[in-house]
Amino acid sequence: MIDIKLIRENRELVKENIKKKFQEEKLPLVDEVYELDIKYRNCKTKADNLKAEKNKLSATIGELMRNKRIEEANSAKEKVAQMNAEIPALEAEEAELEAKIHEIMMVIPNIIADDVPIGEDDSKNVEEQRFGEAKVYPYEIPYHAEIMESFQGLDKEAAGRVTGNGFYYLMGDIARLHSAVLAYARDFMIDKGFTYCIPPYMIRSEAVDGVMSFSEKENMMYKIEGEDLYLIGTSEHSMIAKFKDQLLKESDLPITMTSYSPCFRKEVGAHGIEERGIYRIHQFEKQEMIVICKPEDSDMWYDKMWNYSVELFRSLNIPVRKLICCSGDLADLKYRSCDIEAWSPRQQKYFEVCSCSNLTSAQARRLQIRYKKEDGSKEFAHTLNNTVIAPPRMLIALLENNYQEDGSIIIPEALRPYMGGKEKIEKK
Repeated sequence: MIDIKLIRENRELVKENIKKKFQEEKLPLVDEVYELDIKYRNCKTKADNLKAEKNKLSATIGELMRNKRIEEANSAKEKVAQMNAEIPALEAEEAELEAKIHEIMMVIPNIIADDVPIGEDDSKNVEEQRFGEAKVYPYEIPYHAEIMESFQGLDKEAAGRVTGNGFYYLMGDIARLHSAVLAYARDFMIDKGFTYCIPPYMIRSEAVDGVMSFSEKENMMYKIEGEDLYLIGTSEHSMIAKFKDQLLKESDLPITMTSYSPCFRKEVGAHGIEERGIYRIHQFEKQEMIVICKPEDSDMWYDKMWNYSVELFRSLNIPVRKLICCSGDLADLKYRSCDIEAWSPRQQKYFEVCSCSNLTSAQARRLQIRYKKEDGSKEFAHTLNNTVIAPPRMLIALLENNYQEDGSIIIPEALRPYMGGKEKIEKK
C-alpha cells in the first residue's frame, strides 16, 4: 500500500505507474480516492473543531452559573447539546470515508523501480546474467518423475487415491535427499547470519490481507472452513506478519530470518496441475528468507539475497541465471523482483526455482510495521523476501544436473554430510 500523500501530491505519477503495470481498470480509483480524501480531511477538521469548541464552551458553563448568569449558561448548555448531537454523525461519516479510502488504497499497486523493464507478462522478463555452464549431456536424461520412480522414490498414484491430484509421496533415498536439501539450505542461511525460525502454518485473514494483494489471496490461499484461518502459501507470510502492529527500535534493524515450512497453494489460474511430475503442486516444503530493514538499506539487501540463491545453487553443481521481472509480472506490493532460474539439461532451458522481491514500505504499511528512529520520529520499515529453496523444483534441478548415464545420481559434496556420507544414489 502506498502513502496517501503520494496521491495528494502527485496523482499523475501514481496513474503512470498503474499504466506501466497494465492495470488501466484501476486508473479511476486514483481520482476517486483523491476526492474521498478531501472529504475525509474536511469532515475530520469539522469534527475536531466542533469538539474543541464544545470543550471550550463546556468549560465556561460552570463559571457562568457561579456568576449567576443563568440565561447565558442555559444558552451554552443548549449549544453543547446541539454539538453532542452533531459530533457522532460527523464521526460516523469520518469512519465511513476512512474505510472506503483504505479499501481503495489496498488495491492501488506499489510504485515500481525506475529500472524495471516494461512488459505485460512474464514473457517480457529480461535475462541479466548466467552463472555456471549450462551443459547438454551426450545421453538422454529422463523426465524427473521417471528418475524418482527408478529409485522407488515417488508415488503419485497412491497420493491421488488418498488426496487427489497435485500431491505426492516421496520415499527412500529421494525423500532423504529432499530432507537433506532443506537441512543444507537451513545451515547455509544460518551461516549467513540469519535467525532460524519455524513459524505458524496458519494465519488469520487480517495477516493475509497485510502480506499479499487480494488477487493473490484469492488465487493462492486455502481457507480453513468455519475459522478465521488460512494455510500459508509460503512462510514469508507468517514471518513478516510476526511483526504486525509493532514499533521496532532502529537498533534492532535489520531483522534477518530464515524459516522452514510446508506450503499450501490452490494454484488457481496456473497452467494446470501436472499429472505426472512435482513441478506444480498443491503442497510442498520450502526454506525461505526475509529481511526487515531501514529504507536506505533495502536495495543493498535485495542484492545480497538473490546472490545467496545463486551461491547456494552453484554449490550443488546447478547452473542458474538471473531474470529481471517486468512490470506486468510484478505482484501489486512489489517494487522490484527477480527470478533465479535453474538449468534443465533434459528440457535444455531454464525454469524458476527462486523469487527475490523488495516490497519497500508497501507491506509494512499494510501491517503497520514501523521503527522508531534515534531522533524520536517513526517510519515504516522496508520488507524483502526470497526463496532459499523449494525442494520439489530444486530437486528436479538437482536430479537432472547430477544424473549419470547408468541412471545413478551423484550427490553434491555439500549434501553428503546430510546423506550419511553417501556419494551417490543408485537404482533399486
